[in-house]
Amino acid sequence: MSKTEDNIKPDIKLLSFDIDNTLIDFHTHKSNFPKVWKKFKPEGVILTYNTGRLIDDVLNLIDKGVLPEPDYIISGVGTHIYDFDRKKVVKEFNDVLDEGWDIDAVEEIIQSLDYPISEQPIRFQHSYKRSYFFHGASEELISSVEKVFADSKMYINVVYSGDKFLDILPKWANKGNALIWLLRKLNLKSSHVLVAGDSGNDSAMFSVDGVKGVVVANAHQELYKFTKHREVYHSENESGDGIIEGLIYFGIFPDDAKIINEENHTDDYIIQKELNTIAEEDDDEKLELIKEGYEKAIIALKKNITPLGFSACSIEDNITKGTDANYHSVWARDGAITVIGSLSLIHDKEIHKCQRQTLVTLFEHITRNGQIPSNVRIKDNVADYSGVGGICSIDSGIWVVIAFYEYVKVTNDIDFLREYISSIKETMRWLGAHDSNNDALLEIPEAGDWTDLFGGSYNILYDEILWYRANVCYGRMLEMLGDYEEAGENIRWSQVIKKEILQNFWPSTQQKLFQSVSFAERQFTLGDTSYLIQQTSPFDFSWRCDVFGNVLAFLHGTIDAEKAHQTFKFMLGVGVNDPYPVTNVYPVVTPGDPDWKSYYTVNLLNLPNHYHNGGIWPFVGGFWVKFISKLGLRDVAISELHKLALINKEGLTEEWEFTEWAHGITGKAMGKAYQAWSAAQYISACHDLKIIK
Repeated sequence: MSKTEDNIKPDIKLLSFDIDNTLIDFHTHKSNFPKVWKKFKPEGVILTYNTGRLIDDVLNLIDKGVLPEPDYIISGVGTHIYDFDRKKVVKEFNDVLDEGWDIDAVEEIIQSLDYPISEQPIRFQHSYKRSYFFHGASEELISSVEKVFADSKMYINVVYSGDKFLDILPKWANKGNALIWLLRKLNLKSSHVLVAGDSGNDSAMFSVDGVKGVVVANAHQELYKFTKHREVYHSENESGDGIIEGLIYFGIFPDDAKIINEENHTDDYIIQKELNTIAEEDDDEKLELIKEGYEKAIIALKKNITPLGFSACSIEDNITKGTDANYHSVWARDGAITVIGSLSLIHDKEIHKCQRQTLVTLFEHITRNGQIPSNVRIKDNVADYSGVGGICSIDSGIWVVIAFYEYVKVTNDIDFLREYISSIKETMRWLGAHDSNNDALLEIPEAGDWTDLFGGSYNILYDEILWYRANVCYGRMLEMLGDYEEAGENIRWSQVIKKEILQNFWPSTQQKLFQSVSFAERQFTLGDTSYLIQQTSPFDFSWRCDVFGNVLAFLHGTIDAEKAHQTFKFMLGVGVNDPYPVTNVYPVVTPGDPDWKSYYTVNLLNLPNHYHNGGIWPFVGGFWVKFISKLGLRDVAISELHKLALINKEGLTEEWEFTEWAHGITGKAMGKAYQAWSAAQYISACHDLKIIK
């Protein structure tokens, strides 16, 4: 494997961060940043606030604990520098600003303009800054303001941001120039700086040669346009959470810094009841079985190693007939999930080789229009581009994009990424073509994803969550290759997808009743749900709880911790984890239900509590454990991992067969033995909980 140095983390020595809607929410002052900074504050890194607020305003936020103590404050859009340790303004900087600055002349010129410009409150003004409101001004209008000053022989800075804020500053005053001055004072290079912001007045920071940057998800379009060609990280989260995400990306915070963001809700009645039950269990006995399962899972996983990649199930242990023969294939979906789940075993040469080969096999059979095969038959290397009934598998390609990114992120194999990025691009284009009405959501054909022979269609939660994640992953891969413009386009598009998912799949009575909206947007008729509903279309919706889709929604950051806790309490309350984790849908579809399809009886697979109709899926159980772990409920996660070990041990003919699925009521093992993704996701859950290090 060839590796390059493209992803070596930069040596960051100074942070220059905007405050409002970057570090904190402007209206509520809420942010996870202060508590994460307190716990993970890096040694030797200088924290600087670079803000439009005035110094006293910033000091007040610090006194209230809204912000942690910094080293420096650049305030008033780059018009003052404050040394926090010495508690005084750096006067030498203001001497630079005096050149050509005439505050009275500024006032006269602004008042002479025939534009709807009004003065901001006095608390936003000082001797080196005049601030106004100028709502909805075009670039041409702002240019005309600059020209009036230039014609008057006044060379000042005109800064426009937020589509309404107009600041007139001295010639040398802006956030970037102030930052450059401070760097010279501290004898630091701009390549040692990380800047972050959300609006146009932050552009000057990003314009400093050599700086790295974080643009938060809630950033204004004006900042995105300015930074799209620059080396910036586009966060998936907004404000403070986006900054934490960026600091993890640049190696300033450790990977586990994100865990502190979540509250554990252990005082909730349902969760407390579960914890009380867990307290009566034998911890040593649970851990012993979990660790035994881990060793057995590696054995099961290695049974699926073939020259073309991971098979869906062990070939030597499963006699197949009829359509079951396709289990002896490298499946895009199964293989991708297996690769993702087994990445903690990258040090095992045999497993690592198979991970890579799985991806290579699938890319070698990509069609000229970008379609990833559903599976590739191992005996003759022949690809199949559909599933049962000849239906196209949409999620196969999505999973491969995600798995390829996760593989490259762990291995840092940039040469491998360069080799196949064009294939990924074509696959993303093919997938995007399934958004036929350009509403950011994919239209899925009936039974066109992992729940084959189960009749979901149109906008399906599970597929939309994966589509959101694929756009993020594609953007991250482009970042690795230095294509920051296209990376930003995809990551920002992912935010549009996320908003559409929340609007269409999380019904709420808070929507306006008399607005002109589509049927899918009028889901408030369901009331306020505690989970993302299963699917929507222009004509109908399914209110069922897609367990896997909701689990992935939180793991991939589509919903926040508060919504995830609501969902978890609902799923725990209805028993989707009983007798084992976890059934794929609640409630099951029964004959006579409007959602019932006659073909659910084919091979007796999708009868109630069978297969995709409420069957227990151990590979989903692995994601379920990680979902609970991310919520901060470690004791519950360990208990669920123990239950997952029990079902994986159940077996069809002997113990520890890591079977495909189990009956939703009896918990009896069913399907094929030694299923690769069942073993891989069990391994992944063990590593996520750090039970195996």
